[in-house]
Amino acid sequence: MTADTTAETAGAIAAIEATGLRRTFGATVAVDGIDLTVPEGVLYGLIGPDGAGKSTLLRMLATVLRPDSGEASVFGASVVHDPDRVTSQIGYMSQQFCLYPDLTVAENIEFFARLRGVPKAERRTRAASLLTALGLADVTTRRAGRLSGGMKQKLMLATTLMHEPRLLLLDEPTTGVDPVSRREFWQILARVRSEGRTVLVATPYMDEAERCTDVAFMDAGTITRRGTPAEIKASLPGRVLEVGAPDPRAVLAAIKGVDGVRQAHLLGDHVRVLWSGGNTTGLADRLVAVGITAEIDEIPADMEAAFSYLAQDAG
Repeated sequence: MTADTTAETAGAIAAIEATGLRRTFGATVAVDGIDLTVPEGVLYGLIGPDGAGKSTLLRMLATVLRPDSGEASVFGASVVHDPDRVTSQIGYMSQQFCLYPDLTVAENIEFFARLRGVPKAERRTRAASLLTALGLADVTTRRAGRLSGGMKQKLMLATTLMHEPRLLLLDEPTTGVDPVSRREFWQILARVRSEGRTVLVATPYMDEAERCTDVAFMDAGTITRRGTPAEIKASLPGRVLEVGAPDPRAVLAAIKGVDGVRQAHLLGDHVRVLWSGGNTTGLADRLVAVGITAEIDEIPADMEAAFSYLAQDAG
């Protein structure tokens, strides 16, 4: 069941309801008539190639950009006609680090808490709780500009959560962050969701997409596929094979045009193949015929395979 149908079934006000959203920059159409429903309480992932329009969509939902046409609401409040009601309910993280590098961790949190109208009596308690939860309690006096990439992202998340928003809009929050910090960041997002909040996150990482309750694939300003990660993977028109050989590039060249190969690409020292044929004898025979000794294994479909297929199919 997709997020859109979940919202209809529940009959509740959606966290996000967008209809016909469009935004252009000169002759470039960044978002082209998007319809999107995000129910409350989900962790919804936006995936797609660079330039697909993910950031522009998030910025419109965050009221940073005004749509050229169409409408969107956040918990019933219009991003076009009632932006103040929207901003009071959301926390938005852009791709760029946008805190004050010369202020300490504690000073940044205090500044943004005041900016978002957090009552003075609640600031210290909320800040202490967030800093502990995010692993920043021991660096409160460190200047933000001296933090590691992972800590900077956690600090941005802490400032974003200080006013206790109902909806988080996160634009590739872990890009450039080390794997351990990425994993910790997503554990935090899981806790945020368990508290009943809604998260809409754009991510370039398919292991992160696997963690989402729902996923939408964007390309050229439109949403071309949506569903749960399981539904997206199940939509692949074939099985996923992994071909291992000493020279994977030679494998890639050899299997081009072989019947049953829907798609093939390099992934590390292997070749990933989307195979729509029956048994793999024809594939193995082709490799043997050109003198390549290879090992062919069928592997479970993952979001990496789904993304590769969707990106090529959209292109």
